[in-house]
Amino acid sequence: MKSLKKFRIIDLINWAEVYFKAKKFENPRIEIEWLIRSVLKINRIDIYLKFDHILSDQELKTLKSFIQRRLKREPLQYITNSCEFYGLEYFINENVLIPRPETEMIIDIAEKALINKKTPKVLDIGTGSGCIGITLASRNKDYDILGIDISDKALDVANRNKDNLSNISFIKMDILNQTPKGKYDIIISNPPYIPLNDFPKITKDVRGYEPMVALTDQADGLTFYKRYMNIVDDILKDDALFHLAQLYEIKKKDSKKAIYYYESILLECNGSIYSSESRKKYRQLRGDEL
Repeated sequence: MKSLKKFRIIDLINWAEVYFKAKKFENPRIEIEWLIRSVLKINRIDIYLKFDHILSDQELKTLKSFIQRRLKREPLQYITNSCEFYGLEYFINENVLIPRPETEMIIDIAEKALINKKTPKVLDIGTGSGCIGITLASRNKDYDILGIDISDKALDVANRNKDNLSNISFIKMDILNQTPKGKYDIIISNPPYIPLNDFPKITKDVRGYEPMVALTDQADGLTFYKRYMNIVDDILKDDALFHLAQLYEIKKKDSKKAIYYYESILLECNGSIYSSESRKKYRQLRGDEL
């Protein structure tokens, strides 16, 4: 069998930078480095330490197949079945949403909100890959976390990522038609929020590959938030609601969703110590004169 032409890592990087640039990719070097790291199972620093490493015929064939998939705009995370989130590596496939860097702020806000809580209970709705809940569980052994999702295939991914963590579990549940039992100190969730009318506008690598059920509610993008409002009195404490409202107001700059949460405190949590501040925030975001 005829051997393929020999290529060093540096040869492939130099070629791919030109090639991917010609194909209109924004970060050609990052593209090829990510793929080479996955093929060789090495860290990024090793790429620079092993510039003269010659890839085997099988490694070249695998890299070629990866490049062909990427040219079709398949996300790198699905090609390599990996994604970094908050410094941890997660298994990812086409059955779950790809974790975004901006979602990492949920970890910081949740930990801040729970800093004075003893053995807090956390509900992770629409857990997907499990990255949010698992990250919290791995960093905070006293947390008791339940992750729920409607997709069996997503739960398979989450359980694979869970590894041996004992303070997080996953169950199948349709949050739009079922209500979790018990009370929780905080809800963490990154539900489908893209309005159906906006779905055609998102990029091809998202629209064409990530699960539609994780991107849009097939309506106005607020279906899940409205559902949360209907069940918060049953499953959440008032301080948890207030922190969620702050998350969407301050960090995500999403006043519409923040208004929903502030309103839920006013309507569902009579006598809450957060009522006064929630009323003020609600009126500010709605544009009322104070």
